Formats: sequence, structure tokens, C-alpha cells
Amino acid sequence: MTLQATVSMSWVNTVLDAAARQGVAREALLAQAGIASEELRQERWPIDHITRLWRAAVQLTQDASFGLKAGSQVGPANFNVVGGLLQTSATLREAIAAVQKYQRLISDGGRFQMVVGARASWLIYHPRQGALAFSPHQVEAVLAATLTFIRGAVRSSGGGTVRPQQVQFSQPRIGLAAGYREVFACPVAFEQAFSGLLLDNALLDAPLLRADQRRAREHQRAAAERLADLTQGGALAQELRAWMVATLASRVPTRAEAARALGVSERTLARRMQAQGLSFTELLDGVRRDTALQAVAHTTRPLADIGLALGYAEPAVFWRAFRRWTGCTPQDWRAARPEHGVGWPASTEASTRLP
Repeated sequence: MTLQATVSMSWVNTVLDAAARQGVAREALLAQAGIASEELRQERWPIDHITRLWRAAVQLTQDASFGLKAGSQVGPANFNVVGGLLQTSATLREAIAAVQKYQRLISDGGRFQMVVGARASWLIYHPRQGALAFSPHQVEAVLAATLTFIRGAVRSSGGGTVRPQQVQFSQPRIGLAAGYREVFACPVAFEQAFSGLLLDNALLDAPLLRADQRRAREHQRAAAERLADLTQGGALAQELRAWMVATLASRVPTRAEAARALGVSERTLARRMQAQGLSFTELLDGVRRDTALQAVAHTTRPLADIGLALGYAEPAVFWRAFRRWTGCTPQDWRAARPEHGVGWPASTEASTRLP
């Protein structure tokens, strides 16, 4: 068992900015997704949070090409040190290898695979979704953003417009055919075995004029340091929380299960959490709270059933916990949900959803 994937705020901001360009305010988008604005202070989000954000953005914009547009409007500056590596690599193939190595700094909600052929190579994207199925717009945005990066690198080297030999998606088409032609400028197929771009080897291996070995090494050192921080526990709370969200859908997570998910002993996990000032009980309480707030406000499920699913054997225990979290009862919280035209009784942190 592995911990749930997480995503950096740079990719979160990509969605927020794309929606804002279409007139959707951040506050409205977050409210539609059931995510509190306080979550924007986090360094990373569970992958299910951004899936909710994508779904909400498509609902509010009513744009079937939202993912394509969002991906087409990003640039290396959106992704900090990884963007710097892309700009200073010797070739596109080297730049793509850097993305593969350090992609987790942007998101580990998927991975890239390069399959090399005699004349062209497939750059394949494998999504790694959480408890929620990815919005198809997420996958379209990834491929559109990848091509945008490639075109930017080639253009800065004095090259012309890059046209892949082919683009394909494992999912059905969701937008107008003209939108895909505009973004990719090549044949696009749907409902295929995988999602990816077919790129000419000559393009991938051509020298880039902005290549800078010294700056590339600097970016690599910075990326390696950030990746080490993330891997060694800089995001331990975020990843534990994401794992708790996924596990709570079927049972109440335990410390022993968390240790097994991380591949360490309970003692080692306890030592790491203590070193970072973390409490397993407090993290779990926060996840239960967020799940409860979302379920009470956005479903018609009986309140007692929600409490039972969260591990509260008696309704009175759930009621007391809910009042501690919000200062009001579950009935009051449900009555004040946004679709009734009333504001939230209290500000909440990230929301999750019961199955």
C-alpha cells in the first residue's frame, strides 16, 4: 500500500488562474469545490482536492475545453526549479528526463514514460488518481502543458512551431474537435490504450540554443534538495493526511496501518512525527472534521450514518465532536449550506467526501 498522491500549489494555481481568466473568482471556485480558502496556505494538496477543483472549474465555466486552455496557458515560470531545468537543458530529451526525475515537485498524481522508436518516441502520461476518478480535463491539461513547454523551448532556440506526429488520449473526446486541432496542430485520437504525444526523434535530440550547463547544474542541485526535503518528511503531514482521507472512505485509519503504508515501523513513524511536532490523533481529527463538514453540507445522508462511517459509534459522540469543530450542530450546518443561500456558520479547512 502506498500513500495517496499529492500536488504542489503551482499546479493548483494553474487551475485557479485559468478559471479566473474566464471570470470565475477564486472564492467562488473553492466554494464550489468544497475547499476552504485556508487550504491555499498549504504547500501541497491531496490529489483528490485538485480533482474536485478541476470538476468545479468545469461546472462554473461550462467550458468543454477548459483543460486544454489551462494547459496551453502555462509556462516554465509556473513550475519554479523544474521550469528552470526545462529552459537550460541541452536537448528536449534531456529536459523531459529532468521532468521525469523531478516531476514529484509539481505533482506525483501521474508519471511520464518515454518509449523510443526508430524515428519517433512516445511521451506517455500515466495518471495516478486518488479515491476520486480524475477529471478528463486534468489529463488534457497535462498533455497541453507538456506541449506548451516543448514549444517554448524550441521557440527560444529559434525554431518554428512544434507539431507532434500524433496525440492520443485513453478517454473519450469531451470538447470540440476544433479545440484539439488548435492546441495540438496534429491528428488526435481518443479512447486509445494510453494518453501521450508522439514526437520526432530529430526534434527531441536537436541542441537547444538556451542550453546552459552551469545553470542546469544549479537547477538540478536545487531540485534534488527540494525533492529530498519532500521525500524525507517535509511533506509528511500532507501525505499522511492524504492517506487518511483515502482510508477513511472504508475504515478509521490506525497508526499501525500508516506505518505499513510508509514501509516503516510504528516506532520509526512515531519518531519522525515527534521530530516534526506532529500528532497522529490531531491529524486524524482534522480529516474526520473535514469529511464530516463536506458530507453534512453536500449530501442528504442521515447524520447518524455519517457519524458512524467516521467511526463514531454513538450519535451523541459525533454531535459533541461536530460542535467542538464548528460551534454548531450538524443540523444547523446542513441548514446553512451555500445552496440555501446562507453563508457557512464557520470557516472550514479542506473538505473531503464520504462515498
